[in-house]
Amino acid sequence: MTVMISSIFLGFLLLTLEPSFVTIATISVAPSIDPKTEEVMNVIRLSNGYEFEYVAASGALGFDGQGWPWEQPLRVLGLFDPSLFKPVTKSLTWKPRRGNLRWHDPFRAVRFIDGGVVNAVDLTNLGFDWWLETVGRRLESGRQSLIVSIYTEDETELRQMAERLNDIDLAAVELNAHCPNHHGDFHHNAWQVVWFCELYRRLCRHPLILKVSVLHNLNLIVPKAEPYIEAIDINSVPWSYVFPHRSPLRRLGGGAVSGQPAQAVTWSILRQLVNLTDIPVIGPSVWRYQDIQALRGRGAQAISFGSIFLRYPWRPTIFVRRDQRENGR
Repeated sequence: MTVMISSIFLGFLLLTLEPSFVTIATISVAPSIDPKTEEVMNVIRLSNGYEFEYVAASGALGFDGQGWPWEQPLRVLGLFDPSLFKPVTKSLTWKPRRGNLRWHDPFRAVRFIDGGVVNAVDLTNLGFDWWLETVGRRLESGRQSLIVSIYTEDETELRQMAERLNDIDLAAVELNAHCPNHHGDFHHNAWQVVWFCELYRRLCRHPLILKVSVLHNLNLIVPKAEPYIEAIDINSVPWSYVFPHRSPLRRLGGGAVSGQPAQAVTWSILRQLVNLTDIPVIGPSVWRYQDIQALRGRGAQAISFGSIFLRYPWRPTIFVRRDQRENGR
């Protein structure tokens, strides 16, 4: 009863927060594409047989791919369906990292901005061992398998994480080669990024996805990493690359921008990658429904939903269902 009342209340709250919600939810269905006459190319197929078209970006659905507690009432309303997405875990580090996120005060490190989000979370997580025992070993084989995101600048840590992930059924592993909120040196060393990709492939059976950023020398990294990676993801953008004025999170280093304000940067990186390599690229920074087709038009072979889950957690589910209807998925 409590859940039902909470869900009804949440439904009214959604209508208040987003006046266009009713229009989005009741959109008409367009004619489907006949799969016999038009091949759907917007799917990334990995060497282990897993495939995906829609991705929940790192951390968007928590550490287990099922979403955060505040998103769960939306399931009752039919507005939140994690099974539509291939989820990427929040990035894990070998040791627990406090970062800047405080669960009692989340807006200390996260702020909503016009058309997007800026965050300075800085890799807050309880560490690789915690995830492995709490989530990883409890995963059911073949059931909406996760993509696990890992971050490290230490070769020994990478070896240990890569080897231990062999025991778990995963869709893939994402190597986060740069956290915009962590001021390490990893992203400055292109050869180290390439070496980590090669080393990972020597040690781990799961396909590797490389997550790059605007700070990387992509012309050097990507051609050298091609033999070891099966897809490329694009990270959020440091505040100073998007806005000339000071960040509301300047006391935490400025933070990273995602959503619509980041599109000029992330979509430019997407185009650069598509022209640089045949490795499939995941299109980032979705904020409006039309962004899905805009990304496909720029060469993205899968679509990633990130901070939109935080600001409008119902939108990704609605957008994907509409896309499936209108394009005969």
